[in-house]
Amino acid sequence: MNIWLASFAGIGIGLVGLFLIATTNRIQKASFVGPSVNRRSVILLRDGLVIHSNEHAQRSLGDLVLPGQSWCRLKDRLATFIDGLPDELPDQPVVLGDTGAKGQQLFLRTDGETRILELGDIHSSGDIAAADTPEDASTEAVEMAVTPMWKTNSDSQIIWSNAAYNALIRDCGAAGEQATQLFNLPVIDTKTARQSRASLETAAGKKHWFEITSQPTETGTLYYASNIDALVTAELAQRNFVQTLTKTFAHLPIGLSVFDKDHRLVLFNPALLDLTRLPVEFLSARPNLLSFFDHMRENRMMPEPKNYTSWRDQLTNVVNAAQDDRYCETWNLPSGLTYKITGRPHPDGAIAFLLEDISAEISLTRRFRSELEMTQSVIDSFDDAVAVFSQLGVLTFCNTAYRTLWDCEPDSAFAEMTIVDATQAWSKACVPTPVWPEIREFVLTLRDRAAWDTGLDLRQGGSLFCSVEPVAAGSTLVRFSKMTAASAVPAATMDTTE
Repeated sequence: MNIWLASFAGIGIGLVGLFLIATTNRIQKASFVGPSVNRRSVILLRDGLVIHSNEHAQRSLGDLVLPGQSWCRLKDRLATFIDGLPDELPDQPVVLGDTGAKGQQLFLRTDGETRILELGDIHSSGDIAAADTPEDASTEAVEMAVTPMWKTNSDSQIIWSNAAYNALIRDCGAAGEQATQLFNLPVIDTKTARQSRASLETAAGKKHWFEITSQPTETGTLYYASNIDALVTAELAQRNFVQTLTKTFAHLPIGLSVFDKDHRLVLFNPALLDLTRLPVEFLSARPNLLSFFDHMRENRMMPEPKNYTSWRDQLTNVVNAAQDDRYCETWNLPSGLTYKITGRPHPDGAIAFLLEDISAEISLTRRFRSELEMTQSVIDSFDDAVAVFSQLGVLTFCNTAYRTLWDCEPDSAFAEMTIVDATQAWSKACVPTPVWPEIREFVLTLRDRAAWDTGLDLRQGGSLFCSVEPVAAGSTLVRFSKMTAASAVPAATMDTTE
């Protein structure tokens, strides 16, 4: 949008330059000082009102502000130079009035709805049917421009305005005999152009926004206004969207920071303040990425890199990774906290960083892992071989004695070991017995179950005492104990009480 405004402003300046060239050329051709100098003054009228005049015409008619004047008022002032002017302007090219002893002529030309009056010496060229000159073309281009343009003198009075500006006056209900200053703009005390924004409300109650460029000249100030309603609406929508995002993420426990395409902070939520301990004044000043991470390092809210200088050089890689949705790190802080930082790409080159405190999750995971390791250590100290199967029949746990007894390593297997796989391995090492289908059915059943046990004979000699017990979450514990002579139980006897 800014590129469009700049292009539009360039076109406006070019049109105004053409108009100034045309006006300068006409000044060199017209004069009211005397009959010996061959120069003219030009006045343009439309709908009976003056819409434009060159500077010679304005100076010749004294303090009368021409833009907006009616033909009636203009005729009275022109009577100083020429007699016998008609009450109504003709529709065809003609020489107006009687030259008489005053030695002046008023030529009328038409261009559509525009009446062009040229006042000059009777010895000057008066070909009223002459073809349009380049100056006429440039004047017409400025007059027909859709951009409102106007010029003020040193007293801030409008001395010229184009049709677009006059149309704007009518839309605002301020039309009168003189051009009205619609915008309350400050007087420029420098020789450089300046841009400002101003709003205008029409008679229908509709509000419009304009980007107004003020260009000082030797005789006053030239203005042109570009309508920026679409830009203002887009900015308002963006501001409302940002406010909505801010409200949405206000109670989010995850710290959010969004950096624009220039890597400056444009959005953050309160959780970021709590997690980073950065002052709100610093974040509100829209710091860049380097300053943001520098302050986090100073607050000891990020791990201290071994070589911070090289890490800053690698920040470009961090940004690129975030733009590709590949950046995710876990920070273990000196305070004992653990942060997870994730980079996410956003439209138009923006980047969002999410900062999450996962200290409780990490602590719970570590405690759970510690408990598992302790439980494994305790079970491994048993002489009995122990295995636990889930409700779906998958081996979830076994101790060292089980691995040694059945010569297996479930953790290194490609696929999960099931109760079917386990009973097949057991049956190969034991004397045939009808107990294996019973064990499989017990593990996979969903109904209430009761513990039972049986004896097993090994093919290489010796006996085992097998105990099958239901445990929590529908799982089943199978335990194998070596039998002594005193505790031997015949393999044929099996307690299947439910």
